[in-house]
Amino acid sequence: MTKSGADVAERKKSSATAQARIRLAQLIWLAAVVCALFLAVGALLIALDANDKNVLVGFVLDVADVVDLDVFSRDNGIFTFDGADAATKSALANWGLGAVAYLVVGRILERLVRP
Repeated sequence: MTKSGADVAERKKSSATAQARIRLAQLIWLAAVVCALFLAVGALLIALDANDKNVLVGFVLDVADVVDLDVFSRDNGIFTFDGADAATKSALANWGLGAVAYLVVGRILERLVRP
């Protein structure tokens, strides 16, 4: 039995769609991991009291401030702390929670998109 041209074309289209969905799922997961990494490294830099005048440290902290979406902000996030080391506690709690949220949501979206 030979396959008709329509069957072959449909399989190629289906294969191309599956490949596109796989690539999109990989990009979603990569973006989630990169965002989580910036938040985690930013929290670590604050906990270690890194020199925020350093270009690399400043870059990481600036990106983490953008990636936190003001939901996990270290200034006005889910958790707020007073007293000694409030900034460190806030960064570790809020950005740590944000990193976990990015990984969970990223994995869920990746699984939904992947064929």
